[in-house]
Amino acid sequence: MSRGYPAEREADAVLRDGSTVHLRPVRPADEGALRDFFAGLDPTSQAFRFFSGAIDFEGVARMMASVDYSSHYGLIAERGAERHPVGHGVYIEMSEGRAEVAFAVSGSLQGQGLGTILLAHLAEAAGDSGIETFHAEVLPQNHRMIEMFRQSGFPVEIAAAADCLRVEFPTSLSPPALARFEDRDRIAARASVSRFLEPSSIAVVGASRREGAVGGAVLRNLRQSGFPGAVYPVNPQADSVQGLPAFASVAAIPGELDLAVLAVKAEAVAAVARECAAKGAHSLVVLSAGFSESGPQGSERERELLAVCRETGMRLIGPNCLGILDTRPGGGLNVTFAPNAPPAGNVAFATQSGALGLALIDFAASRSLGVSSFASLGNRADVTANDLLEFWEEDESTRLALAYIESFTDPRRFARVARRVGRRKPLVVVKSGRSASGARAASSHTGALLAASDRTTEALFEQSGVIRAETLSELLDVASLLSSQPLVAGPRVGIVTNAGGPAIMCADACEAAGLEVPELPAELREELASFLAAEASTANPVDMIATASAEQYRRAIGALGAWEGIDALIAIFIRPLQTASEDIAAAVEQAAAELEREIPLQAVFMTPAESAAIAASSRLPTYLFPEDAARALAKTVRHARWRERPQPAAASFEDVREAEAAAILAEALGAGSEWLGADECARLLDCYGIAMPKAVVVSSAEAAGEAAGELGGAVALKAHGPAILHKSELGAVRAGLRGVEEVTAAAREMDAALAEAELERSSFLVQRMVEQGVELLVGVASDPVFGPVVACGAGGTAVELLGDVAVRVCPLSAADGEAMVRSLAIFPMLTGFRGQPAADLDSLAELVLRVGALADSHRAIAELDLNPVIATPGGALAVDARVRVTPPRPGRRPWPGTWS
Repeated sequence: MSRGYPAEREADAVLRDGSTVHLRPVRPADEGALRDFFAGLDPTSQAFRFFSGAIDFEGVARMMASVDYSSHYGLIAERGAERHPVGHGVYIEMSEGRAEVAFAVSGSLQGQGLGTILLAHLAEAAGDSGIETFHAEVLPQNHRMIEMFRQSGFPVEIAAAADCLRVEFPTSLSPPALARFEDRDRIAARASVSRFLEPSSIAVVGASRREGAVGGAVLRNLRQSGFPGAVYPVNPQADSVQGLPAFASVAAIPGELDLAVLAVKAEAVAAVARECAAKGAHSLVVLSAGFSESGPQGSERERELLAVCRETGMRLIGPNCLGILDTRPGGGLNVTFAPNAPPAGNVAFATQSGALGLALIDFAASRSLGVSSFASLGNRADVTANDLLEFWEEDESTRLALAYIESFTDPRRFARVARRVGRRKPLVVVKSGRSASGARAASSHTGALLAASDRTTEALFEQSGVIRAETLSELLDVASLLSSQPLVAGPRVGIVTNAGGPAIMCADACEAAGLEVPELPAELREELASFLAAEASTANPVDMIATASAEQYRRAIGALGAWEGIDALIAIFIRPLQTASEDIAAAVEQAAAELEREIPLQAVFMTPAESAAIAASSRLPTYLFPEDAARALAKTVRHARWRERPQPAAASFEDVREAEAAAILAEALGAGSEWLGADECARLLDCYGIAMPKAVVVSSAEAAGEAAGELGGAVALKAHGPAILHKSELGAVRAGLRGVEEVTAAAREMDAALAEAELERSSFLVQRMVEQGVELLVGVASDPVFGPVVACGAGGTAVELLGDVAVRVCPLSAADGEAMVRSLAIFPMLTGFRGQPAADLDSLAELVLRVGALADSHRAIAELDLNPVIATPGGALAVDARVRVTPPRPGRRPWPGTWS
């Protein structure tokens, strides 16, 4: 069966060396390009690919271009302004469910992982066409190809034949295969970022002698940073800039070029980028504004700039950015136009906002925060925070990472990378964009709950172990703690103070944030009393009163810190008449150095000028208000708890009938249906083991009565139709009906009410009543950025009013179902509230996970509502279901390393 050109399968891929190629399906018009590609391979590659030295390149190219995108599918990897092929992969179906696969890669790109990437793309296309097994024949001497198959992550079987080795493996992307691709993604991302932060030579294009010019500021900062490599100012109107020889163009630069920083007019950027590529530059930082942030014309400029990078394999930071800097040992790099440079340290920072980047650089010094590396990403046309996180994960100079994010480009990759990085280094993020503006219209309860909310982002961060800061100030508060103190081991806090009021405020803030302020044991209180004033309070908080000396602070911190009953310490000082703040600061630092166990210590100095001075000079995290210290500590405690939890496995079920579910959805899409009918919903849910009460779908009031008689006992009657959302409000649901006559009469009344409301009914559902239980909602909304989002919450008729909901982004882990249920405000009702029988929590959690598996496997599901789900001692049943389908949008590749 021949199909149309699958444009959705075009993608860009990052290779092992950090450069990029463009991937696309072969077209019949590629015959000439394929002929030239095969003919241009070196003789060894030709022999390995075609098993012969005498090759009919015309005939081979003709056959390779004769694709039907189903049984015969080919891929081209291309690069360069002319988009010449640098790699080719093909599969041809040989028998039902089985295809032969082959590859060829240009000599210059062999060993960069391109063959493996082509293999993964071919496997996805083959799987979608019903091909389950790949077969390949490889010459025994082709060691690189054999190793590629072995290291691909696919479960390959290799057998010896007379003249070759025969390789077979399934086309499905198994967890080991995905893990291998994630490793390749990590290697490629690190290589890309290292080219920015560790160049051997830099050109500043637009370097200016004019005071206040961006290019001049960049060159000045670069020279002052101690960069050890070659620096080339490019300015056609000057012979020298800031004492360095200037060059009229990039082409005139005499040496090799690694990194180019562009501070020229937006209209000239693409042309300059081509010059940089011709000079061999690997990376571009484009500071210039006037791109997608400025309107349609700017968006076109940005597309042209990115096309230049894709054609040549260059990577791009920006455009419209502040620049990058690196203070790590052995280098030194600052190609920002910031007026100040931050001190060197262990905090890495990525930001979409150049202005916030400037603010952070200025604030870093005032909080004793040293920066290891920094990147302002601007419009993120290419490199994103995800790439930087991959680099910082292995960077020995980076202890924690900070990020300011306005929107996500690839949240699934972000979640995957953040989850892995967070196990080793904390990631603290400020995410803006909480407002309701731009929220999508929702036509289901689940959609209404999630639309215009920040719950999806919260869920993503919760699942990924990200510490979310609400403000830039809170970001710095948390960073100050994590950059200098050990990660907290638990929630118990000891408080030392010289004033009762601030201590009470601190204790209240701790408990409100989920921390504990435990009582001190008698022996510890006696020890404190032995050196404190008689009027002092030896409870927790320990109030040493206003006359407390620096020595008393030192001893009190030491005594509390030695007690195993606390996990963290907060020392509060407000200046009285006699005691100097700097003496207390020195004592607190000395006490911290003398502690025999690792325990975080925070200092609060409640005099603005003195607090700022101490924060700028102290090695301890210092705050102006006790509540700030408590909130920062609480956020790190939650992160520490997340890190301690074992990494959960993905939820999976062996009894699902995925192909049957796909057929139901495809049939609905083919018929032009947006909403599944009641019987289709029941069949779809049954494919994933989601139970519903026995029911009959009928088309008339009379048939509804007859169905009730056949079911026997009490039944519920529901009217179904695309516009019938809130059934209770419309009078479209009746419960506890009995007998033919009662049900028939109720159905006629519903028809009359719906007709009066000008709503169309498609069917009636007559359903056997279930035992009384707790009503919940379990549903899915497909977010245009995040993909399927699963919600579980209080159900029934007041869903939106109660707003009691837990949210997770797919895919769900095996632990997510129980965690979502337990987080609900109505959870006590499920455990036997006021004598009611407890619900089967395992059954309810499993139902949530099965809904998540259904949504994650079938992207045609736009919205799904199970409302109510009745949780009873005997299990959880979905009493009502609505499913809306839309053609799935072309999305991210299901493995790391490529993007659409």
